[in-house]
Amino acid sequence: MQRVSRASVAVDAQCVGQIEQGLLVLLGLDKGDNQLAADRMIDKLLAYRVFADSAGRMNSSVTDIGGGVLLVSQFTLSADTRKGLRPSFSSAMPPDEAQQLYDYFLAQIQQRHAVVAAGEFGADMQVSLVNDGPVTFLLEI
Repeated sequence: MQRVSRASVAVDAQCVGQIEQGLLVLLGLDKGDNQLAADRMIDKLLAYRVFADSAGRMNSSVTDIGGGVLLVSQFTLSADTRKGLRPSFSSAMPPDEAQQLYDYFLAQIQQRHAVVAAGEFGADMQVSLVNDGPVTFLLEI
């Protein structure tokens, strides 16, 4: 996830999702991920304190500040890059299963947070962002 001043995602040169201040969430799904893990990740994402409080400390969550969440599927995050010069995606969730879990994740976060935008699963997307800080974290559960 990246703390952003603004972010957007386009498919075929058409903007399909955008937010102002908030979190850009690049979601990689691995074999073994499930709805319980998705729910736990959503809990963590919405409560993770990466925004400044009144004292300038990272002590506020995206929920606290009323920021947006832009969700973008990114299977390349599941790549194993330890060997050779080409990534292996053997640990990535198969596309049909991944789309179902991505759709579940999106529906759940939309129910729990007011400002949510999303990319298009499996599409060739162009993501634009202004990383605020820069602040980027790899969240795992």
